Amino acid sequence: MMKLLINQTKKMLQKIRLFRHLPIIRRLSNMQFIVVISCFLAGSVAAPMVYASTLQDQINSLQAQNSQTESNLNSLQLQAASYQDAVNQLQSQIYSLRLAIQANEAKQVDLQQQIQSSDQQIAQQKQILGSYIKAIYVGGQMSTVEELATSKSLSDFVDSQTYRNAVQSQIQTTLAQITALEAQLKTQQVQVTQLLQTQNTQQAQLDAEESQQAQLLSYNQSQQAQYNQQIAANQSEIATLKAEQVAADAAIAKTVQYQPPSNQNAQAACNNGEGTGGYPLAWCNAYQDAIPTIPNDGGSGDNRECTSYAYWYFTSIEHQSGFNVSGNAGWWWETSNYPVTTWNSSVKDGAIGIEPSSSLSAPVRTYHTSIDGGYYGHVMIVQALPGESYPGFNNGQAVPSGDVLVSSMNEDGQGHFQLNLWPVNYLLFINPQ
Repeated sequence: MMKLLINQTKKMLQKIRLFRHLPIIRRLSNMQFIVVISCFLAGSVAAPMVYASTLQDQINSLQAQNSQTESNLNSLQLQAASYQDAVNQLQSQIYSLRLAIQANEAKQVDLQQQIQSSDQQIAQQKQILGSYIKAIYVGGQMSTVEELATSKSLSDFVDSQTYRNAVQSQIQTTLAQITALEAQLKTQQVQVTQLLQTQNTQQAQLDAEESQQAQLLSYNQSQQAQYNQQIAANQSEIATLKAEQVAADAAIAKTVQYQPPSNQNAQAACNNGEGTGGYPLAWCNAYQDAIPTIPNDGGSGDNRECTSYAYWYFTSIEHQSGFNVSGNAGWWWETSNYPVTTWNSSVKDGAIGIEPSSSLSAPVRTYHTSIDGGYYGHVMIVQALPGESYPGFNNGQAVPSGDVLVSSMNEDGQGHFQLNLWPVNYLLFINPQ
């Protein structure tokens, strides 16, 4: 209970700044303000209540779904980033490999051209060598003696023989070089061909991996789109449910036709056309929250609040002098020293009806909406049970089944007395004893 009160107090302190502009609030200290807000800003806890088959349950369920879906979506987005990074890396590898393949293909073409050129040079050198041999042997080969005899001099003979030997040696050397170069080129061609086969295999593997990663990324993005659609659909449904909830909230406390007794001061500050409910005139005419009226409740002003009216009526009109309670309206079901029940056949006229604040353990649902849109609770006095009539109420008609006629102060947030019909299943009750 202490932890709950601390949390509620922190929330109320945050609201102080929102209401300091009001004339009454400006005259109060922070600690007085905390106690004063008995009906107007009754404490609430952070988590919403869970009740079966209610609009809020559906809203909570959809919001929980959205929360889980957004968590899944975040995971998918991280996963998609991983897929995209893998695709980018694979594409970079594929690009580099394709450049290497293109370079090797160009090298392969160049080697083939060099081999063809070598073949042509070999054929040409062979042709030259053949012509040379033919010139020596086909025309008739002279003996050394004959060649020497026909030469003009020994020097001519030596020069001619040396030249032939040199030419023959050069042709043979050239043939050997060209043949070795051709063998080397062919070896390189085989190596390049094998390298191209390996690179083409690697490219096929990378293409397959890229395709797989792209499919995973596409599926991931499809899931993200589905999750986004689900979130949007849930948000739309939440908006619809909230609209229904607003309509339901507005229908909780039904206004009634009521002709107040003539002895109630029509000019009183807390009279807005429905009388004062017999509320003490000094409290009624004073500024709201200017006078403390509930003993042992902090000493701050609370007149014209629902708690002030309910406590005054229960102790003064119903003569429940032993009744003790503390805190804001929505807490009374927890702090009362009298037994608190849900609706049953034992509920009496004069009982205190309590609409709880948004407490996790409250056995009934809170639907009352205060002027700033929060669930802060309300307390009221039961004036007539279902089937009973009440003087001045709806031209003598009986209270409908499922409702109780209640009187309260500050239901309108303006510190006025008012009569309303409240559904019994949204209230807790404290009976006079």
